[in-house]
Formats: sequence, C-alpha cells, structure tokens
Amino acid sequence: MMIRSLMAVIAMGMAAAPALAAEPVRTDAGLLQGVQEGGLSVFKGVPFAAPPVGELRWREPQPAQPWTGVRRADAYGLPCMQTGVSVPYGAHFGAKAPMSEDCLYLNLWIPPAPAGARLPVMVWIYGGGFQNGSASEAIYRGDYLARHGVIVVGINYRVGMMGFFAHPALTAESPHHASGDYGLMDMIAALGWVQRNIPAFGGDPGRVTIFGQSAGSEAVNLLVASPLAKGLFQRAIGESGGEFMSGLPNAMGGLAAAEAAGKKVADQLDAHSLAELRSLTADDVTAASPAWPDIDGYVVPAPIYAIFAAGRQNDVSTLVGSTEAEGDNLLADPLKAGAYLAHMRQAYGPYADGLLALYPGGSDAEAAASQRRLQRDLGFGWEAWTWARLQARTGHAKVYQYQFAHRPPWPDRAPSKRWGAAHGSEIFYVFQHYDPGFGWTDADRRYGEVVSAYWTNFAKTGDPNGPGLPVWHAFTEAQQTVMRFGDAPVAGDLPHRPGLELIDHDVQDVWAKTGGPK
Repeated sequence: MMIRSLMAVIAMGMAAAPALAAEPVRTDAGLLQGVQEGGLSVFKGVPFAAPPVGELRWREPQPAQPWTGVRRADAYGLPCMQTGVSVPYGAHFGAKAPMSEDCLYLNLWIPPAPAGARLPVMVWIYGGGFQNGSASEAIYRGDYLARHGVIVVGINYRVGMMGFFAHPALTAESPHHASGDYGLMDMIAALGWVQRNIPAFGGDPGRVTIFGQSAGSEAVNLLVASPLAKGLFQRAIGESGGEFMSGLPNAMGGLAAAEAAGKKVADQLDAHSLAELRSLTADDVTAASPAWPDIDGYVVPAPIYAIFAAGRQNDVSTLVGSTEAEGDNLLADPLKAGAYLAHMRQAYGPYADGLLALYPGGSDAEAAASQRRLQRDLGFGWEAWTWARLQARTGHAKVYQYQFAHRPPWPDRAPSKRWGAAHGSEIFYVFQHYDPGFGWTDADRRYGEVVSAYWTNFAKTGDPNGPGLPVWHAFTEAQQTVMRFGDAPVAGDLPHRPGLELIDHDVQDVWAKTGGPK
C-alpha cells in the first residue's frame, strides 16, 4: 500500500510538471528551452542583461553573458531588491518572496501561431511606487492575455535605492554625466532585447506596445519622452500615472536635487566613496531610503511636459487613463476637517481657496471625500488628461483616453469593502487574473474579456476598436471623448472636467511665475 501511494504521488508530480517546449529558441546569448503551459510556450527567467552586482551596481545594464548548450527557462527570476509590497490589493500582491540584486530577467508567454506569423508584443512594466514590484507576481502573468493573440513579456527592473540612487560621484563616473535612472535603463535594455530577439519567438519587433500601471505608467510616460527609447516600441498604454508635474512640490525633480538627496543618504550610511557604497550589503542599501527617477539630462533630458509640448516625444499611438476612485485605497487615513483645511492652505497657498471651493472640508466626512477626489484628479486624472492633450496637440499618432469606473468585488472587510474603482482596479480585468480572495462572478469574467480585447486590439493595430465592442473614439483637443468603463463601456465627455481645468489653470500659473516646468 505504501509503495502504491508513493508511486501515485510521484505520478501526480510528474503529471503536474510542465512539459518542455518542442524546440529550443536561439537568442543572441544562446539557446533557451521553455515550457508548455496551458497551450502556450512560456519562457521564464530569461536574462536580458548581466547581473548588476559588485562593480556593476549603479551602472547602466551591461549585455548578458552568453552561455553554451541549452539554458532551461522554466523558473522565474527573483524580484529585485525592495522593501516590501506597496498596495494591499489581495493575496497576489501581499506575498513576499525572496529577492536578489541579480534580478534582470524577463518572462514570455507565447500563443500558438501559424508558421511564419509575426505576433504583436506587449511588454509589461510593473508599478509599486518605483520601490517594489516584480514581473513574476501572479496577477501580472500573461497567460490569459496571450490567448488574445499577442506575445506578453514581463520585465524586471531595479527599484528603490538600487534603481534610482543619484550621487555626485556617480555622475562624475558616468560617461553621460548623469546618475539615478538605472531602473529606466533596465527597461530600455529589456526593450532592446525584445527588438533583437523577439522574431525568434514569432514576435513582430515593429508592433511592440509598452504598458504599465501606477509607477509602471509613469515609467511608460518617461520612456515615451526618452530619446534613448526611440524606435524600441510603437504603442504605449499608461494606466494611472504620468510625470507631467515636474518642478512642483512632490513631483519629479532634477539631477542636482537627486544628487543632494543621495549624498545625504550616503553620509547616513557612513559611506564616503563609491567603493564603500558598492561594498555595502544589498539589504543595507535597500533599507536606507526611498529613491525615484530624476531628470538626469541623459535618460530623461528635460521636464516631461516641456518635451511633449515641443513635440519631442516618441510619437507613438497612445492609450491612457485612470480610475474613478484612485484615492480609495491610497488614502487609508484621510485628514480630519480642521487638519485638512490647514494642510490645503499651507500646501497650496494662494490656490487653496479655489481648490477648497471644489474640494471642500466643512466636515470630517466631506474632507475625507474631497481628499480622495483631489487624489484622483490631481495625482492621476490631470496626468492622463494632460498626456492625451499634449499627444493630440503635438503628435501625429492617435491617442485614446479612458476612465475606469467598474468596481471589482473587493473582499467584504474593512477597508476594502468601502472601495469603489480604486487604484489598480483595471489590472484584474486586463490580465484576467482574479484574486481568489474576492467574490468574482461570471459577469466579471465576461467584463475582463471586453477590457482585454480593447487592450490587445490596440497592441495589434494602434486602435482599441474591434468587432462586437462599443466604439471608442480617438481623443482630440476639439472632441475630448473618453471611454468610461462603468457597468459597460460607454463613450462620453471627459469626466470631472471642472476640477481638472482648475488644476490645470493653477499648474500653468505656477509655471508662468517660475519660468516653466523644471
């Protein structure tokens, strides 16, 4: 009996193991052997750059080392060094995994295709405030999305101190006289890998879409603005994030400010040379401080608004938007009425009265609601609207804007039971990965089919429209039509326009007084 039971366990394990893909694929670094999962060819843990360790810490990514023989691509690479998860959506987002400084790997999900076909490619850039995230998080896996006839690529990039640490000595060492945007360079290196290698996997290097959410969307915005990314992609999808407010409080700053912040952190670490900084443990560096992208003059040559306003962005087809209730899960403890009013006057000075007229704080409940709406409009809605307006104004490629107002069935517990279409709501429907802790219905899954169809249609043609879908009109400055994903997708006028126009007026007024975005 024991032997039969043991044999059954072994047989079950053998049956569960994914089958190897039929043939190895030759890349520019060597042969890769993927696996078959659910009818897809899947390649996991593919190195697109050398491990950024030792002397390569805080340097632009170097080419991956070639290998001999056939490399198995059947296990995900480890997440990059990070402090933890940023937003408690559910089980997929809440799990902590081992991490490593050696993390520059990507994953591919490839559907069956006729011989000689060239499939469109979607490259996912995860969010997490530039401090957290991983291409192997369960909710980001591209297995369902790939079944719509696209190759999905998920890429890792360095985050936090490892990805965005600027310092005067790093700037002096750099041949480009810049420092801090190593995570963005990782993304560019991964996109270069896609251009060189995706034909071997049946992909079309002339139909590459980059897409991301939150900080991932900000990264997409920065790559659209970066001359280093020119020609590496033809379409861009930005979900709840942009970097157009350069020069304003709490917005992306310049190299000098990033260097000063980095110098302060190095002093706190008692590291007074690059050799000492590079000798620190990865854990000590990661825990030292948050770090974000900066306008370094190389990867990001100028403020993003200025680049777009002058038409110097990479002119690619664009799909951009935000959610109806961004602030629901980002403002866990809104200020009480008195503190809110004091904060508004201290933070916005002469603009506070106008903002308070639209975002009042006469009671604690009213103040809480206003803070969430202001978070939605100031932090995300204005960014998406500005991205759409500037692309429509100075570019030739079409732009489509959306507002995602469909509420996922959040777990029935505090605080999520009170959330609406909160920050990140669309991700479940785009990837069609439904967290098992939620109350999903067949209607939710049908909705996911619609949302992912729009996204993949856009990746295929630069236009989200397709058979059986409500028509999504292109956004123009004259006709600012937005697709609102509520109970069903419905095209309509730009939502929340009074708040967006007031914010835009105030932003432009600040820049007029200070010499423009910096």
